[in-house]
Amino acid sequence: MDNVSFSALMFPLLFFFIFLGVPVAFSLITTAFIGGWMVFGPLAANQIFGIIQHTATQFILTAIPAFVFMGVVLESSGISARLFQAMHVWLGRLPGGIALTTMSMAGIVAASTGIVGAVEIVIGIMAIPIMLSQNYSKSLISGTICAGGSLGTMVPPSIVIVIYASISNQSVGRLFWAVVIPATIMVFLFCAYIFLSALFWPETAPRDKNTETVPLREKLRLTATGIFPAMALIVAVLGSILWGIATPTEAASIGSVGAIILSMMYRTLTWTVVKDAFVKTIFINSMIMLIVVGGNAFSGIFRLHKGNELIQAIVDSLSVTPTGVVLILLIIVFVAGLVLDWVSIVLITLPIFMPLLTTAKVEPIWFATLMIIVIQTSYLTPPMAPSIFYLRSISPPSITYRDMYLGVVPFIICQIIVLLIVWFFPLAATYLPTTFMGQN
Repeated sequence: MDNVSFSALMFPLLFFFIFLGVPVAFSLITTAFIGGWMVFGPLAANQIFGIIQHTATQFILTAIPAFVFMGVVLESSGISARLFQAMHVWLGRLPGGIALTTMSMAGIVAASTGIVGAVEIVIGIMAIPIMLSQNYSKSLISGTICAGGSLGTMVPPSIVIVIYASISNQSVGRLFWAVVIPATIMVFLFCAYIFLSALFWPETAPRDKNTETVPLREKLRLTATGIFPAMALIVAVLGSILWGIATPTEAASIGSVGAIILSMMYRTLTWTVVKDAFVKTIFINSMIMLIVVGGNAFSGIFRLHKGNELIQAIVDSLSVTPTGVVLILLIIVFVAGLVLDWVSIVLITLPIFMPLLTTAKVEPIWFATLMIIVIQTSYLTPPMAPSIFYLRSISPPSITYRDMYLGVVPFIICQIIVLLIVWFFPLAATYLPTTFMGQN
């Protein structure tokens, strides 16, 4: 079998392993090892080890464990719960007030963790019991939690963006600036849907009258102690990156120390919290890094077997315009998202896409923003739909899969609207990076 022929079989072989139930990271590594053995024989193991070394020396990836640790400490020490309570007393009286609180909370938690699953689990554990007690529609509960969790893909300091930047050799700060406007629009659309749904169909989201009895003085106290400190930490972390004051790794370290200090101020920092934070950080970071190694190995062996030439030949045979190239690549990302997690999508597809984008002279920041939105959309779409799996793990049996799948549909439509806005108005992605960081 020649190189090009095997490169065409690598993706079917990968999906074969995945459908057998082999974890994605090991599916990637196994496929890469088979391809490496065909070229190097027993020395393929040395090639895989070299990829592990290369991954371990990528400085930008050192930001991931610190961001994870910051988010875990904020969640484990009860800071997130305090923040939720403070926001609830202000938004609870509005139509769909608890769902609006949940979505707003999701945006803040996403800005403190950068991890999709962590956002959904944190807000879900706090919000689901309250919404069920208030007789919220189960589909609205499901859609709100799943869509809120998906914001971990878009809202800086998204781990997706950090890994994307490391693979594409782009500035993390530029990519963070690029998603600010789309992410803001997306949160607004999510909240607008919740508000209008509760306004026109009040039975789906009854108003929480308990917040009416909270005096203004208590609301201000909760705001001062629950919202301002957490927001100050997030602004310090993201601001230092966006304004070029600190690297992502330095900013993440600042965030980790800040989370510890906040826990000490709230007197919730215990040895158990610290221990659990380190254990969860090691577990999550190991999982991500193993997938990173597998993705790098897969894409490297794919290129070795002239896979890039195969893809280029297919695109050339279609005789499409640069716009057509972008559309094809985004469709590939969306289809991949039906069966793969976001880390694998970025690591497998991006090294293949980069030469095509360069040849087509596609604006890299614009494409990055589009791809990140598509990845976020695939997070909600079956059959993989990680958001559904996360929700199933924390929701009671009374919330069915039917509720979940129906609940995410309106939020998927909102994501598609944001995608179209960025597609037709590229300045939505490129204006802030250019304004605050200049031309590439």
